[in-house]
Amino acid sequence: MMTVPPATGDLVEALDRARRWSPFLAMVAAREPGIVAAAEAGRLDLSPAIDPDLPVATRLRRQRRALALTVALGDLSGRLDLTAVTAALTGFADQALDTAIRTAITERYPGEEPRGFTAIALGKQGSFELNYSSDIDPILLFDPATLPRRAREEPEEAAVRIARRVVELLQARDGDGYVLRVDLRLRPSAEVTPIALPVDGAIAYYESQALAWERAAFIRARAAAGDIALGQRFLTAIRPFVWRRTLDFGAVGEIRALSARIRDHHAQGQAFGPGYDLKRGRGGIREVEFFAQIHQLIHGGRDPVVRAPATRDALVELAIGSWIDVGDAAALGDAYTLLRTIEHRVQMIDDRQTHALPATADALDRVARLHGLGEGADLLALLRPHVTRVGDVYDALDDRRRPALSRDPETLADTLAAGGFDPDFAVRRIAAWRTGTYPALRSPAARDALEAVLPTLVEALGTAPDRDQALRRLDAMLESMPSAINIFRLLEARPGLADLLVRLLAHAPVLADELARRPALLDGLIDATALDGVGDLPMLVAAMRGGDAGDYGARLDHVRRLVGEARFALGAQIVAGTADPLAVAAGYARVAEAAVGVLADATVAEFAAAHGRVPDSELVILALGRFGGGALTHASDLDLVYLFTGDFRAESDGPRPLGATLYYNRLVSRITAALSVATAAGPLYPVDTRLRPSGAQGPLAVSLDSFARYQREEAWTWEHMALTRARTVHGSPAARAATDAVVASVLAGDRSTRDIVADARTMRADMARHKPPRGGIDAKLLPGGLVDLEFLVHVLQLTRRTGFAPDLGVAIDALAAAGLVSSSLRGAHDALTRLLVTMRLVAPDAEPPPATATRALVAAALGVPDWPAVVASLAAARQEVATAWDALMQEQAA
Repeated sequence: MMTVPPATGDLVEALDRARRWSPFLAMVAAREPGIVAAAEAGRLDLSPAIDPDLPVATRLRRQRRALALTVALGDLSGRLDLTAVTAALTGFADQALDTAIRTAITERYPGEEPRGFTAIALGKQGSFELNYSSDIDPILLFDPATLPRRAREEPEEAAVRIARRVVELLQARDGDGYVLRVDLRLRPSAEVTPIALPVDGAIAYYESQALAWERAAFIRARAAAGDIALGQRFLTAIRPFVWRRTLDFGAVGEIRALSARIRDHHAQGQAFGPGYDLKRGRGGIREVEFFAQIHQLIHGGRDPVVRAPATRDALVELAIGSWIDVGDAAALGDAYTLLRTIEHRVQMIDDRQTHALPATADALDRVARLHGLGEGADLLALLRPHVTRVGDVYDALDDRRRPALSRDPETLADTLAAGGFDPDFAVRRIAAWRTGTYPALRSPAARDALEAVLPTLVEALGTAPDRDQALRRLDAMLESMPSAINIFRLLEARPGLADLLVRLLAHAPVLADELARRPALLDGLIDATALDGVGDLPMLVAAMRGGDAGDYGARLDHVRRLVGEARFALGAQIVAGTADPLAVAAGYARVAEAAVGVLADATVAEFAAAHGRVPDSELVILALGRFGGGALTHASDLDLVYLFTGDFRAESDGPRPLGATLYYNRLVSRITAALSVATAAGPLYPVDTRLRPSGAQGPLAVSLDSFARYQREEAWTWEHMALTRARTVHGSPAARAATDAVVASVLAGDRSTRDIVADARTMRADMARHKPPRGGIDAKLLPGGLVDLEFLVHVLQLTRRTGFAPDLGVAIDALAAAGLVSSSLRGAHDALTRLLVTMRLVAPDAEPPPATATRALVAAALGVPDWPAVVASLAAARQEVATAWDALMQEQAA
């Protein structure tokens, strides 16, 4: 931690050090007797009074001079910490810049407000971290449509004149000093563009041409002065340029290369000791900033919390999110605080924009004593461990590439044969990649990225049970990808991810196919916590409601992306062996429930804009089947019933009113489309609405009263069986309660009398004829499988009018507690469900996987030792269910 100077809070002692060791502060103290008197009395005034009648430039210069002494005394005494120091300096810079813009406009265009002209603060001004003696790096933008100008004056000409006057007001020096140094070189193509740019042109540049370092610069961007609304509009427009959802490790490489160029260019300041560059040296301020920004660029598109502009805030958020090591974050934060503090001491000596420790012993001693230390050696001893730690942490970001894979066919064949591949096949495939056979590999940059990751990929593929099959699936994935650069860079930067990719390719054809269609799905697995779970329902809903979606279409795409990533991650958890398939099934259902709720809300709002709302009425969505039971598979569709409360004869109150029935049927058609129609962001779910009243012949949405009447008077046994798994997934608490009451009443016996057992026996026989098992280990459709278990539970629930719960496992427990089934039936349910969820990923045909390692993966998912134990577990569960079903049928027959 940083050593605090002696006599913390002692302004008199700080004033003495300032006078003795800083020529600049001594000069300012002589010219600011009021501040000196206040300090000697123990007061620190960050807003000293300046004559408001002075010319603007003079007033600003004197404000800056007074602030320089006040902040220095607060800093040296310890009354102001680094955050307070930089906030005071930045606040003045914002105020001065805004005053200069207003003055430049009103001087030329009297009576005009500063509309149509804005300053975007970059760098340390943007993040409220401005140096003691720093320049500012704004980008000046204007809106040609609203900028004040004279008759026959072009907007561009007016904007440049305003900008020149702003710079003059801030930079010009006289006996009172200057206000701020202004550096406009961070604007797009600064060598050829005017100093003020039209806002739409700047947006176009950042959307299409900007470089990686410019992305990093905008992490700390802020509309700071002038027309703030215009500045915020610009920043909102370019946000997708800065925060990309698809991870871009190429940008990381470019920033690392920039760091290397800085080290080379400032070689004299790299060695620690006298003359060390606190900002640009190895282990210095810039490397702390770059470390934070690299991780922000990687993760900020997906995790908005880490977008904090200030460096230390960013380090904290990155550590909280587990994106960086907590110890590294703390060490870098401490180092940054100390380095910035000593940088301020160096700048206080002569008010110079310098970042280097003095090279001579006397000058270094002066800085040390200003800080409250004995001599320069003490200062170096204070700094050394922090600089070393920063350099080590930052250097750890360097690429650690394996030796390149040989291009000689014979040598490559020998290497591949030793790794267990069919060398002829593997050599042909790799040669095809290297020659750019596929569109994703035709650019030189893509092939360079391929070469960098090939050793990692080949090593990972060598661990697959069927190496050639995994290679074929990787080849198919590359063939279908529009671009491969980013995924190669991602795999190069995270070698452990290559191992997981190969497991997916080797064992889960369903996930391999999804990766081929959407390679960006792999991005979601970069964080190890992706294999821990998908969060609870409120967390999922908040994520789907968040993001940068500005309209209805963007919201649909945002939800589709998150659903695709979450479902892919859940499947990967089974393949990686990090989650119980029962927990994954519940996770699939939570993701679906969040998507239904968020998309329904968005669609209702969009629809209401045109048609209003039906008074005293609302939409209710009822989930049935596996969705109602809260346990989906990767391939599940959603069984939905759409209801609405209130009077079906009512009419909506919008500009284009509709009767309630037509209103809700059009509305739910849109919701169904939002859930099921594929877009560029991917598909969501097949939606099955055939369980609605009157099935495919009935309207998509009916009133709750009609639904209740139908269930009581007309519904058949199979519809009541389906109702046992009904669960409301959308609607207000009152509407949900009313719907739940209808369902509970019907299940409790408020329904037509049916021969439930006979109906169930007939239905099961018909299903067996028309929907036979897919394969030899179909946990759902084989006799004694999950369908038979569902029939058993639902018949008992309806005939005994007890044990009702949408979750089949909970229902079995309730029936067992009532003595209606054996408690061992719950174990059979769990074993069958685990097998079904796992096989939907690794063997969708429900046949035994051919690869021994895939069979071992299934066994691990079921918690049994090997494949024979899987077969035995399935047989035992089926026998348990079949015995219970047969007993029920015989009991009813008797």
